[in-house]
Amino acid sequence: MEVDIKQDCIGVDWKTVSETLKNVGMAYYEPEVHRKAFEASHTTVFVYHADRMIGFGRAISDGAYQAAVAVYDCAVILEFQGKGTGKMIMSKILSEVPHCNIILYASPGKEGFYQTQGFRKMKTGMALFKKSESMRERGFTE
Repeated sequence: MEVDIKQDCIGVDWKTVSETLKNVGMAYYEPEVHRKAFEASHTTVFVYHADRMIGFGRAISDGAYQAAVAVYDCAVILEFQGKGTGKMIMSKILSEVPHCNIILYASPGKEGFYQTQGFRKMKTGMALFKKSESMRERGFTE
C-alpha cells in the first residue's frame, strides 16, 4: 500500500480527525480543539492514502532529554487497521524522540499492538480526568 506521511498540520481536515477518533471509540472533541492540540504538539504524523487521511498521531515533549513523551490520539480509520498504518505512525513518532522515555494511553483491547512496539504496562500510574465517564471507560474507579 502506497502512503504519504506528513508531519505538519497544514491542510489537515480537523473534522476528519474528530470523526475518526469518535469512530474508533476514542475521546474526541470539536475539530478546532483537535487543531489546537496537534499544533501545540512536539511531533505530529498524518498518513494519507490516495489523498485521504487514514491515520494520525501526536506526541507532546520538550524533546531535549529524558523528559517523558506522551503519545496521544494515535488512530487509524477502521478499514485500514491491521495493515501497518498504526505501526508507521508509531515508528515515525518514536524516531522523533529516540532518547526520551515514552508513555501513552492505549484504547481498551489495543494493548497488544503497543506491546509489539516495545511498550510495557506500568506498575504505577495515576490519572485525573476532568470527565468522570473518561475514567470509567479507562477502567479507573472513582
